[in-house]
Amino acid sequence: MKYRREASLLILVAVLSLLATLFDGSFVRDNTLDILINSIPTMIISCGVMLVIITGEIDISVGSLLGLLAAILALLCSTVSPGLGIHPYLAIPIVLTIGTLIGLGTGCLVVYGRVPSIIATLGLLIALDGAQDWLMGGGDIKHFPQQLRNLGTGTKLPINLIFTILVVVATGLLCRKTALGRRIYAVGSNRSAARLAGISEAKIKLFVFALTGLLTAMAATLWVAKLGNVSTSTGAGLELKVVTCVVVGGIAIRGGRGRLLGVVLAVILITMIRTVLNFMDLGSEAVKWQRAIEGVMILVAVTSDHFSQRQQSGGSS
Repeated sequence: MKYRREASLLILVAVLSLLATLFDGSFVRDNTLDILINSIPTMIISCGVMLVIITGEIDISVGSLLGLLAAILALLCSTVSPGLGIHPYLAIPIVLTIGTLIGLGTGCLVVYGRVPSIIATLGLLIALDGAQDWLMGGGDIKHFPQQLRNLGTGTKLPINLIFTILVVVATGLLCRKTALGRRIYAVGSNRSAARLAGISEAKIKLFVFALTGLLTAMAATLWVAKLGNVSTSTGAGLELKVVTCVVVGGIAIRGGRGRLLGVVLAVILITMIRTVLNFMDLGSEAVKWQRAIEGVMILVAVTSDHFSQRQQSGGSS
């Protein structure tokens, strides 16, 4: 079945909604918008990390990158010391540029430095964490202009959700309707064939890493706009959640296969799990249950992908 993974995720979302409704008949009506809004940072960044993994690489630094970019935006825009009070419409392009350049730098380490992406992004994760702590001095940053806060507000259809929908649609069009999207899949599925076809593996990988940096900067902007507060824990653990959503969504960890629809459904499912666990009033145990469930989902997804590849290759591993 072509859409077996997507169908499975959709069934899980439906079952989880039904179980939650048994506890509270108005759960779906009252919480659907909140679930979508809470999924925004993960959804946006997953669109980039998905493309990175499709090329056969990985990026586990996005959580720390979001934290650093959120801190930079906060320092630029905050109206109280140590903030600079810069207008958000000037500060946001600066943050987007920094995010893109850091992503491009990561790509250069992988492509030209020949550093395995897991090692390069692990080192970057640690470095960005340290940079965020140094910038913030261990404290929180608040007091942002209303022009920035407006990006995280709205009643029936919040502005940040509109941005997220546009990112998802653009990513889908890139993957399915453009020559660039086909080249991204080609690099991940068969590097030798892609090279013989005249596709530049270096340029493709630089593009997907730079795009991931840009999308992480967008997510950081919307994060600050919605919460109105940046702390040293901002973005912590987000990289694991993103990778979980991408892998559970059906993107082959070896690259070359997978669809955006599965990733979108996985993001919604995992965000729903956290909401339902909080709704069940488990307290601090909710986080432990969430991590355990996500870990099991990753193992099931990777194992399923492994056996699927063995079947397609006639039983060879």
